[in-house]
Amino acid sequence: MWQTPPHRKNDVEAGASPLYPTMLESPELRWAFIRKIYSILSLQLLITIAVAAVVVTVRPVALFFSTTAAGLALYIIIIITPFIVLCPLYYYHQTHPVNYFLLGLFTVSLAFIVGLTCAFTNEKVILESVILTAAVVISLTLYTFWAARRGHDFNFLGPFLFGAIFVLIIFALIQVLFPLGKISVMIYGCLASIIFCGYIIYDTDNLIKRYSYDEYIFASVALYLDIINLFLSLLTVFRAAE
Repeated sequence: MWQTPPHRKNDVEAGASPLYPTMLESPELRWAFIRKIYSILSLQLLITIAVAAVVVTVRPVALFFSTTAAGLALYIIIIITPFIVLCPLYYYHQTHPVNYFLLGLFTVSLAFIVGLTCAFTNEKVILESVILTAAVVISLTLYTFWAARRGHDFNFLGPFLFGAIFVLIIFALIQVLFPLGKISVMIYGCLASIIFCGYIIYDTDNLIKRYSYDEYIFASVALYLDIINLFLSLLTVFRAAE
């Protein structure tokens, strides 16, 4: 009978070392899938940083969107673009290279939104939000992998997070229609940060256990949205605290 070579016994990606106790699939295949997702996610984040940096540093870009009617119209189009792109992305998520083109369009449009949000924000606040977001994402990701290895399952979070995000949307609409001041904005940002921390754990758990190998686009989009929304939520908190 074939046995695991001695030098592979302590390899976390070895067949004898499943990601969670009830794992039936090949750990090597699941690890390859995970690496693919994080490679795509890293590229998305690099694109976001690059586009946002251009929007922030090239002041005429931000001024165009904030001071002209054409800029405002274009800004509205950019805001709704990610929602529009998600529809064809759902149907073509397995069609290469259309799926990557749509994913790129989705990422660039969100990167513009992030850049325009940061363009009128204090640099110190942006840096604090970036550092805290990175620390939270890395720590929660490591925690989820650690917890999954010990048999913990976070699938139960799904209904609670769905209800929480619905409440958050209603809260945001109320805040737009009836502004409640800085304290309300800070509370909103704190609640949103907690909710998206939960989504990072939930979606990472799904990445480890539930996403099929064909759903790499959906997995990348889910984690990307979690990170971007967490960053924007923290940015809201720090801006309100200024």
